[in-house]
Parts: sequence; C-alpha cells; structure tokens
Amino acid sequence: MENKNEVFPGDKVAIEEEYMASEGTFAKDGVVHASQIGTLILDDEECLAKVVSFNPPNVIEPGDIVYATVNEIRKTMATADVMCKEGSERRIGNETYATIHVSKISQNYTDNISKELRKGDLIRARVTKIKPSLQLTTEDDHFGVIRSLCGKCKTKMVRKGEALYCPKCKRTMPRKLADDYGDVIL
Repeated sequence: MENKNEVFPGDKVAIEEEYMASEGTFAKDGVVHASQIGTLILDDEECLAKVVSFNPPNVIEPGDIVYATVNEIRKTMATADVMCKEGSERRIGNETYATIHVSKISQNYTDNISKELRKGDLIRARVTKIKPSLQLTTEDDHFGVIRSLCGKCKTKMVRKGEALYCPKCKRTMPRKLADDYGDVIL
C-alpha cells in the first residue's frame, strides 16, 4: 500500500526505523526529509520514502529512442546533438552531445562512416550508454537517417532503394536509412 501527500523541501516525511530514504529524500539523525517539492510516496512493501517531482526533468536513459542531428564525421565515429526523446515533447534535461561508433551504425560491415551518415543528417537512434558519455546506435532497421538535405544544393533528398537521390542535382548518395525515411514528422 502507498500513501501520497504533497511535501516541500525540509519537511519531515518518515523515520528511518520505518522507511529508507529514496529518490527526492534524504535522511538525517534518523529522520527522512523531503529534498524537493513534490508528492510523497510511502511504499509500505519496499519500506521506501520518496518524493516525485511535479515537473521532473526529461532525462535520457539507456534504451531510449532519440532524434539527433549529425555534427561531425570522424574516422571511427560520428558526433551528434540529441534534440528530443521519442514520446516526450519536453526538452532534454542533461547532456545532449552524443557519439556513434563505426561498429554501431549498421548491422552490415562499415569501414567508412561518411557512406552511412553525413553532417546535417537528422537521425533516429537508440541510447546504448549514458556514462561515461552519451552513446548511440543506429544498427536496427528502424534507426538511421530520417531526413537529409543535398550537400551541394540543400534540396531535400528522396529515397531511391537503399540510397538517397537529389531531384535537383541528380546525385545519388549512400546512407544508413531508417525504414521510414521521409515519413517522419517531428
């Protein structure tokens, strides 16, 4: 059974003999106090006291699906700025600089990142690690480039098989495309 009440920082919410301090709380001299404004949850089964914020930050966790813009292509990795997390309209509240190692771009062997991703590409990726740095993968079919502009004329590229085609320049370029390239609306 859980009991819920609104609390403020410093409020005494429980005693350590009955509940252990958890998220949003701290213990001092045998008493559990709220460390943030929110809803107090006293979990009788787990013997935990926690305070859930009314407006929690949008934090990225391993397994989350994110949308990012490729910033730079290096020999063994690409860097990207994460813009948002799938299923959330709220800004991300932590580090947004991410890397994608060459071995995490495609299920197929890749030795040239610039054949898979280009600077400015909008990608969908899965978070694999958040520490020591934010790391992404685009290996699965649903992940990869979802929108790209021609590097020469900045025209929106269209899918042509497993590559991208510029209708203005008539250029074709390889990419690691998401299965729904061109159909994604953010």
